[in-house]
Amino acid sequence: MNEKQLIAAARAAALKAYAPYSRFSVGCAIESVDGEVVTGANMENACYRLGVCAEISALTAAQAKFGLDKIVRIAVAGGDGLGAELAGDTVCTPCGGCRQSILEAAQLSGRDIEILCASGDGATVERHRIGALIPHGFGPTNLADAG
Repeated sequence: MNEKQLIAAARAAALKAYAPYSRFSVGCAIESVDGEVVTGANMENACYRLGVCAEISALTAAQAKFGLDKIVRIAVAGGDGLGAELAGDTVCTPCGGCRQSILEAAQLSGRDIEILCASGDGATVERHRIGALIPHGFGPTNLADAG
């Protein structure tokens, strides 16, 4: 799958978001080393803090389908999902909690996972590695001395 297709999958996933409170729809597409792709979308609720981010939704699907250690690339897009297509010109990056979960997948795989962060309309894309988005992160490898 090429970069544009993975971003398109994330944008399409965002249209399935349940975001009545923030009205900010986020979609995530995750690609495995074998080219398999899973997607996820954010899901809010009236309690706010118990919502689910698109990245966590997609990471859960990835774990079930091919395993977190097989993740090679992630695309995230967010914006106005009320129309037929996702809209907006602000680039969407994973939140801190999602960065931590992506870091743990990266540590399991031994790969510095690439994250494509796109605007809602898909016109702007930033390319990051999880190591740059969460430098000095704490994850499973830091627990080696736990006993």
